[in-house]
Amino acid sequence: MGEVNFIQEEDVRLETTRARFSNVLRRHGELTDRLSRDSDKMIFERLQKEFEAARAAQTQEICLDGEQWNDGLLATVRERVHMEAERKTMPGDANILPALHFLEKVTYKVGSKVICCLEGARIGIQYETSFAGEPCELYHCVLESRSFLEKMTVLEHTVPFFLPIREAENDLLSSNAMKFIDHVGDLLQAYVDRREQVRLIKELYGNQIGELYHSLPYHMIEFVLDDFVCKVTVSLRYADLISVLPTRVSVLAWPMNQSKKSVTALATVNKKGNGAVGSHPIPARLSYAEDALRTMSLPEAYAEIVLNLPQALQQIFPLRNSP
Repeated sequence: MGEVNFIQEEDVRLETTRARFSNVLRRHGELTDRLSRDSDKMIFERLQKEFEAARAAQTQEICLDGEQWNDGLLATVRERVHMEAERKTMPGDANILPALHFLEKVTYKVGSKVICCLEGARIGIQYETSFAGEPCELYHCVLESRSFLEKMTVLEHTVPFFLPIREAENDLLSSNAMKFIDHVGDLLQAYVDRREQVRLIKELYGNQIGELYHSLPYHMIEFVLDDFVCKVTVSLRYADLISVLPTRVSVLAWPMNQSKKSVTALATVNKKGNGAVGSHPIPARLSYAEDALRTMSLPEAYAEIVLNLPQALQQIFPLRNSP
């Protein structure tokens, strides 16, 4: 009887901790939204207008793929922005310059990226994100190129503050600007993929999910499925911020609401097979669920888990329906 009371007290403390943690996460989300919403919105609207104006003024848009997107092309873009900046500072007829083809206003479409020349020796990159074939947000990154003798720098951007664009700038921009541009696109698309996967399972299966927590970049995700006799906890960790499938996965089934006879019998099984001591049953790993989460998108894996969950629980906990 004493052990049962101890277990109940532990459950109460755990639920209290979870409730407090949920409140902290909610308040953190509200604060983050207040701090970033207005300033980010203003920057986005200003840059979006500037990009729209640049594309409206273009004389041609060139679509590139594969090897066409290379360091030579980026050098051409830098040359264009510098010649345009020089043209604006020349007295008299500024339209008379050698190599007039460089005065064409050209934008480049590279996959989901649009690269264009902006006023003031700046290179603009607009990132288009999508999920399941449907367009999502646009993001911007503006590079300043003062001269070919100086490295480019990130002047401003609309990348979410929790994605490491400044670290990428320090690591990549001076040595390989093309790789930097591609890496930022990968960061943004992977973030949108992870976020939308979570949004979709909440939308489709929200009534089956008791609790759901995630980090801001969605590279740590945890949620709970409440079964009538088991609580299933799912924990996902992603190797890095450009991953869309988790590399560390844990899915555990916790027996709940069992009769005293069932708990005693299960404890005996656990003691013999798993080294558990006492009448508090230990959780069981759901290997099939972990495999699904490693290889499928989160909504697909969730459907697979729920479909096979009753049979899996019956095999793991055969005593759950015992009187």
